[in-house]
Amino acid sequence: MALAVAQAIEEGGVLVVEAGTGVGKTYAYLVPALLSGQRVLVSTATKALQDQLFARDLPRLVHGLGLPLRMARLKGRSSYLCMERLERVRQGRTAPQDPQVLRAVADVERWARVTRTGDLAELTALDERSPVMPLVSSTKDNCLGSDCPHWQDCHVNQARQQALEADVVVVNHHLLFADLDVRDSGMAHLLPSTGVVVIDEAHQLNDIGVQFAGEALSSQQLVGYARDALRLTQEHARGMADWLVLCATLEQAMRELRLQAGKPPVGGRLAWQAVTPQGLDAVKWRAALVRLGQSLRALLIPLSSLGGAGAELQRLYERGAELLARLARFAAPADDECVRWLEVGAQYLRMLESPLSIARIMQQRLLQRSLEDAGSDEGGEVDPSRKKAWVFTSATLGNDAQLSWFVESCGLRGAQVLQVESPFDYHRQAGVYVPQPFAAAGSAQHSQQVAQLVLDAAQRIGGRTLVLTTTLKALHAISASLRSSLGLFADLDVLVQGEAPKLALIQRFMAAGAVAGRGAVLVASATFWEGVDLPGDMLQLVVIDKLPFPPPDDPLVEARSRLLESVGRGAFHDYMLPEAALALKQGAGRLIRSEADRGVLVICDSRLMTMGYGAELMSALPPMRVLGSQPEFEAALEQLTVQHVKRDGEQTPTQDSET
Repeated sequence: MALAVAQAIEEGGVLVVEAGTGVGKTYAYLVPALLSGQRVLVSTATKALQDQLFARDLPRLVHGLGLPLRMARLKGRSSYLCMERLERVRQGRTAPQDPQVLRAVADVERWARVTRTGDLAELTALDERSPVMPLVSSTKDNCLGSDCPHWQDCHVNQARQQALEADVVVVNHHLLFADLDVRDSGMAHLLPSTGVVVIDEAHQLNDIGVQFAGEALSSQQLVGYARDALRLTQEHARGMADWLVLCATLEQAMRELRLQAGKPPVGGRLAWQAVTPQGLDAVKWRAALVRLGQSLRALLIPLSSLGGAGAELQRLYERGAELLARLARFAAPADDECVRWLEVGAQYLRMLESPLSIARIMQQRLLQRSLEDAGSDEGGEVDPSRKKAWVFTSATLGNDAQLSWFVESCGLRGAQVLQVESPFDYHRQAGVYVPQPFAAAGSAQHSQQVAQLVLDAAQRIGGRTLVLTTTLKALHAISASLRSSLGLFADLDVLVQGEAPKLALIQRFMAAGAVAGRGAVLVASATFWEGVDLPGDMLQLVVIDKLPFPPPDDPLVEARSRLLESVGRGAFHDYMLPEAALALKQGAGRLIRSEADRGVLVICDSRLMTMGYGAELMSALPPMRVLGSQPEFEAALEQLTVQHVKRDGEQTPTQDSET
């Protein structure tokens, strides 16, 4: 892999690499990139990997190779402390009422006096979902720009300047795409001067890119705008219009539109193929949408006459005009090449529209633009000796030799493709078990049977179990059944996604496993299918409740299926099956993370054995030995228990002597 990356850097062009778990893909792309002498940009899907690269992997390699390279990490605006926003809270201009939020803001204030980076990730006790985050960070909409009194000391500006001066910059995919339409992320000046671009965790690129390439308008944006408008007009334009009525009318119109959407549907999404979202009253929806537009326009009219009253009011007007233009887009029919849907929550509403893939965007607005920029000298002349290299890599990019699942969706046909197998001995280290007979996936009994299997197995091996579900409904059913069976004073802790931040749950899972006589079962969905790294004895049983096919009633899935069928391709074989195979591969990848790991993967879906496509999905899994019966499964669990006890016994004297 390192040789292929080095060749791509030397010759320029695009390289796509699927590198199995344990290959060491991070070093395989970093070493040739760092030795190339060119400026390097690495993009990751998650902030966690971004932080790991910057804080651990890059310093080790730069030091080990003896290279005098400057490194920088650049995140989105909302990841940094905004001193102006914090000052507003301190002065009571945006003061929260919740005592817990006030205490958290006080913690931020103490930290703000000593931080050098302003990166809110330094506050490990502050969850990304905390209501404190929007109070102390800025967005493109509410940033004051060069009019801000803290402009010179702004953490965002300092981070961007450091990135422009660095030899190696680590960003994330969200930041990479945020600059396609709006020159706000700092990427506009960074990409052209970069010779090597590495996209790690590339399997998430299409989904993240689709989000940024589309349009979105939410109730939070409109309500937030109304409240910001009231605050700013009371400060700078009091008495020049009835701002209280205008802002209250906008909020009320937004609430009426939310009411027209009804109760949140299963999955939270409503398809929106025509002018009206599916299942809603067309006349009432249209009327509510028109009232919302009228109330927003009514607020903008007096704002438009205040252009000379200050930069803040001017920005407020421009922000409102942009929201109105976006609202007008959703009032008109969707483009043929886009899919539109409505997300409905208990207290919120989001209107979304996006392309079906990022293939065209990658070709026309990212790859081509950066290659043209890289190939031009300061005078604008094309310099053929300056060739930019793009490297896309992940552990899961496809289920065929061409990696079609990734290459086609990202518009990378013609790229060099390389697959590097994992060095792990999966047949010796792990077994896969499909229990039969078993309740049909989706049936009323299925989650109960999954919970019973998990309970029996986890008690046998002392916890060390991760349950991955395909739906939140199954997550709640399985976790509730486990807790009911175990009671309050059991030796097993049942940890459930959503009850604490992801990192906190993983830390609690590890802590429970480190205590003699205790253990934990972690029941999770969504983001836990990837990015969970628990090597050694910490995790030895992974249970997947059913095959992770995309939900057929999801608007994006429906639209992609229709597009494939319109050109004579099969939606199930060409889309549903590859998606399920990749997701299954991701989930299974949580089990074996090092050469010393041992474990069992259980997939509670008999379709793997009874349906014709089952063999194709099984082939997507690492080459684990197949446990063909319950006695074989129980024997494998027993072996794990014996090995764990033996390993603990061997470690104890060493730990005592070290102590």
